[in-house]
Amino acid sequence: MLKFLLWLILFVFCWPLALLALLIWPLVWLLSLPFRLIGITFEALFAFLRAVLMLPARLLGHNPAA
Repeated sequence: MLKFLLWLILFVFCWPLALLALLIWPLVWLLSLPFRLIGITFEALFAFLRAVLMLPARLLGHNPAA
């Protein structure tokens, strides 16, 4: 009987949180999109800078895999 009461308490407390998460998650996702785009942009920028800085070494025959 105690387990059943605990399940009922869990149900009462958790379904509003689940509904709230379902309603708020799309808003959080939309707010995080600009930060994702900024992260992708900076990752591409750093890859480009690394390629430019390593170009002389690659032209002189340095093999990064070796």
